Amino acid sequence: MSPPVTVALSTLGCRLNQVESQEMGALLERHGFRVVASGDAAQVHVVNTCTVTGRADFSDRQLIRRVGRENGHAFLVVTGCYAQTDPGAVAAIPGVDLVVGNQEKYRLPELLGSLVKRGSGPTISVGDIAAARHVPVAPFARVSGRSRAFVKIQDGCQHRCAFCIVPTARGGSRSQEPKVVLDQVHALAEAGYLDITLTGVDIGHYGWDLYPRISLATLLRSLAEVPGVRWLRLSSVLPSYFTPELVDAVTTLPVVAPHLHLPLQSGSDRVLRLMRRPYHTRMYRGLVDRLAAAIPGLGLGADVIVGHPGETDDDFEETLRFVDSLPFSYLHVFSYSDRKGTEAARRPDHVPAAVIRERSRRLRRLGREKSGAFRRGMIGTRHEALVLEERDRQTGLLSGLTSNYVEVLFAGRDGFGRHIVPLEIAEVRGDRAYGRLAAVGA
Repeated sequence: MSPPVTVALSTLGCRLNQVESQEMGALLERHGFRVVASGDAAQVHVVNTCTVTGRADFSDRQLIRRVGRENGHAFLVVTGCYAQTDPGAVAAIPGVDLVVGNQEKYRLPELLGSLVKRGSGPTISVGDIAAARHVPVAPFARVSGRSRAFVKIQDGCQHRCAFCIVPTARGGSRSQEPKVVLDQVHALAEAGYLDITLTGVDIGHYGWDLYPRISLATLLRSLAEVPGVRWLRLSSVLPSYFTPELVDAVTTLPVVAPHLHLPLQSGSDRVLRLMRRPYHTRMYRGLVDRLAAAIPGLGLGADVIVGHPGETDDDFEETLRFVDSLPFSYLHVFSYSDRKGTEAARRPDHVPAAVIRERSRRLRRLGREKSGAFRRGMIGTRHEALVLEERDRQTGLLSGLTSNYVEVLFAGRDGFGRHIVPLEIAEVRGDRAYGRLAAVGA
């Protein structure tokens, strides 16, 4: 019997892409392939791409070319959002043998049936993502090198935000069947994963397309009963999805971690309207106030886009004031980037690149200040933390992630990985928190 064909998967972009690479790996192994680490020699190399910004496309091309150059005799497959939105450009990159769309990536074992490099050019297998009506089932029970696990519960998006290419890359919103999600969480919990994040493109829309219709709150309540799960997290939920039922679930279920990510994008209502976002600042503030009052020590994150076409100096100053007034523990700041085919890219009133850089610098500085203040507020308190498997590269210390999503560095022996330990937060230096193991029962 010949040895199994080896496959290396390289992933760019969001957590959802990372989950889908895990799913592809599980499918390949189920069909007799052997998955190896991304940097290892392999007969097949798969690059799972992102296209959320122009910079992402550049990074995609760089990695594809490097993998092709370093593995000239291997079969090179490109999939993901860049492959979905511009398969012709991907196929034109030297060395690419197969271009696979986002829905077709789940047919990868079948598509790899013939591993012959073709001199006539790459094969393109990219379907109409807008016609997708289901989320393929590809469960996995281990996450290579990870202390935490992520479960895909939804894909696609029904919103049409002016700046966003994701609906073109991912299609319309569609939900995974609740039993599939429940089985996946059971399997991960049984494998020892204590911290599980539910992820997708627009998870607040979960269940609206299912029959009978259910909600994200209902799903959370069922997952809260899974033995062995210590913390459940939600990757990112739009403010407009927080029904009274969802607010009740995230504030009362003990298994839901005190950590939420609420995308903001702008603190100016005028810019939010230009972006076609489905909420306004009054709604956002009211939700944050309710959540912060109900969840002690809430770790709260947000995304903000700087320099959207039409954003004026006054709009940006309004965003700064709004962000400063809310209890964020971290910010993800993105400089606006044109995406071909979006409404924003067609607008005439683009903000100069130098202005975007300066505004981004100011907002990131504010984000660091708020993050530091949040961490300093934890000094002297005790928190449970999930110990990550790998030590911090810079200090060599162990790294623990608290329930409210703060990384704490501490001294300790090997063997704590994927365990939850009590930590006392001792100090904050720069943007890093340091602690010590607390005595159990103290």
